[in-house]
Amino acid sequence: MTGRPEAPLPPAWPDRAAWGTAPSLRAWQQAAVDLYRSRQPRDFLAVATPGAGKTTFALTVAADLLGRRVVDRITVVAPTEHLKTQWAEAAARAGIPIDPTYSAGKGKTSDDYVGIAVTYAGVAVNPLAMRIRTERFKTLVILDEIHHAGDALSWGEGVREAFDPATRRLALTGTPFRSDINPIPFVSYAPGEDGVPVSAADYTYGYAHALADHVVRPVLFMAYSGEMQWRTRAGDEVVARLGEPLAKDMHAQALRTALDPRGSWIPAVLEAADKRLSEVRRHVPDAGGLVIAGDQDSARAYAALLRKITGEAPTVVLSDEKGSSKKIEKFTASDDRWMVAVRMVSEGVDVPRLAVGVWATTVSTPLFFAQAVGRFVRARSRGETASVFLPSVPHLLEFASDMEAQRDHVLGRRVRDEDDIFAAEDELLAQAQQGESASDELEMSWEALGSTASFDHVLYEGAQFGHSGEVHVGSEEEMDFLGIPGLLEPDQVRELLHSRQSERARKQRSDGGGDRVVDSVEQLSTHQQLGVLRRELNGLVAAWHHRTGQAHGVTHNALRKECGGPPAAVASAEQLHERINRIREWAVRQSG
Repeated sequence: MTGRPEAPLPPAWPDRAAWGTAPSLRAWQQAAVDLYRSRQPRDFLAVATPGAGKTTFALTVAADLLGRRVVDRITVVAPTEHLKTQWAEAAARAGIPIDPTYSAGKGKTSDDYVGIAVTYAGVAVNPLAMRIRTERFKTLVILDEIHHAGDALSWGEGVREAFDPATRRLALTGTPFRSDINPIPFVSYAPGEDGVPVSAADYTYGYAHALADHVVRPVLFMAYSGEMQWRTRAGDEVVARLGEPLAKDMHAQALRTALDPRGSWIPAVLEAADKRLSEVRRHVPDAGGLVIAGDQDSARAYAALLRKITGEAPTVVLSDEKGSSKKIEKFTASDDRWMVAVRMVSEGVDVPRLAVGVWATTVSTPLFFAQAVGRFVRARSRGETASVFLPSVPHLLEFASDMEAQRDHVLGRRVRDEDDIFAAEDELLAQAQQGESASDELEMSWEALGSTASFDHVLYEGAQFGHSGEVHVGSEEEMDFLGIPGLLEPDQVRELLHSRQSERARKQRSDGGGDRVVDSVEQLSTHQQLGVLRRELNGLVAAWHHRTGQAHGVTHNALRKECGGPPAAVASAEQLHERINRIREWAVRQSG
């Protein structure tokens, strides 16, 4: 079952209740529970966007099964140690005592508990012990973020061995897709349109539906470009603009140059993000910000920069540091401005007051992006908005544009004949070689020399909003977008972005001289021309979405299929023109 339930959905909780304590279920949760009760399946996969309330749904099902004596024990499998504790606390509030300290070597646990919480890694260490426990009792296994069971063969095999005898298995995920093709245990797969096996969820509640129901916040992606300068291993000095079409290694080097704390790009973006946080805190006084760093040294350097900018020391959370969970809990309960973290809050950690984020890591898979952005979409009260600051890198902008697209886990591409087997192997080999050259050897082949930052555009609902020409950091043009109020409905955000873009254009036209505004796209420089065309295309795609309900990513893919060419972020002016004309033809045909 896919999509938003037909029942009217109440707005997100005015004061967001803790997991497992909601006095009544949201409409999607109730619909999913009703579906589960009607089917009574042994295996059930629920896909719901981060922040929608998967834990509350799962604990409702668990309480029902315990109450009817369908199961006697609960086992929760979570990705991290921190999440084990979170599950135990949420379950306790729902009247289900769970032991988060259990380990396979421990054997027994107190009779006061009706369940345990373990990690996927912990299961893989001793799956036989977990299997024996699962066989001893009628057990419900809740597999939180089940895609982690495909992270390594040992994890997947361990999960399958340990929980194959379970009475019931309830799988949860907010991102049901992976960058590899390892099958996920207890997940059903069905052939897609092209014959490739795709995961089949029993109930799906996507970001687009949750946004329409005011369950999650709308996200403004603030994209920043700028000039990057670095030296290659051969001693050549390279200057490139962030976001321009480049080779894969060059893209990686430009991004690393931007994120170098000794340059000017990341300090400028952090300062802009702090300005945005100040604007949000005018309406949401406890709103917090998060910098997602790539490594510990960078995290400490970013923290030092934020201390200079704000005058207060941010919370620094490092994944291998003792007390990390307590730091997150303390930050969650405070009104401190900033937290800097290395992966620690990429998935499952609930910090509802996070409203502003800075992407400062080179990790850039669709899975990680969706998980990270999920930290900012959790709604507490109606009207809150989230802002994520991104480098203007094509693949990141494409991920942001596809926020509303529904994804599934694809096992691999179809092999059509015997000759095609070798083509598939060649493709995998090429991907492996590209990944190795772009990452493993990068540290030895690159040295950052300097960087500058400039505001590029805002990406919202797949559409771009910005001003013509280069927009300098700290300018009034930049503040047109940094100053957007922190409490707005999604349609109000859209209208405000349109109005600020139009008002600035009118003002520039009326001012006449000075910074001359060109009258046609052809008079713009190449990067300005491409920016204008991308904004026009994305605006038309957004309009098509509001007319038809079709997700932005689906429309972009349909245009690419008809017109050819790469994603819009790296398409040529001619290709963008062709797609603009094509979607206008669609609109005319539909109107007729």
